[in-house]
Amino acid sequence: MANSFELEGTVRHLFDLQTFNSGFTKREFVVEIEDGKYPQMVKFECVKDKTSILDDVSVGDRVQVTFDIRGNEYKDRFYVNLVAWKLGKSAGGDDAPAPGSSMDASFDNEPDQSDDIPF
Repeated sequence: MANSFELEGTVRHLFDLQTFNSGFTKREFVVEIEDGKYPQMVKFECVKDKTSILDDVSVGDRVQVTFDIRGNEYKDRFYVNLVAWKLGKSAGGDDAPAPGSSMDASFDNEPDQSDDIPF
């Protein structure tokens, strides 16, 4: 039996619903997790009927994500997916980028901190 995990963060990106030839559907989203000096951008996916949990979520919302970790192997390559199955809005402000701006653009104005990167 799989263990479930929970993370809280701010929704930074909502991807469009994807429908495959087999009828399988999924929708991905990115949550920014505050982790000290280096915030983490974590991509989750919702599959099948759970894609609807994103219907009332917007970029900038604080959310509590409940998810399972799934892993598989295909042609000697290994993949890990974070499969969200429950999503609740958390208390907190809307600190998303302004409409019409992209998150990537906000990094263009920051000084080069390549010596500071922990990896």
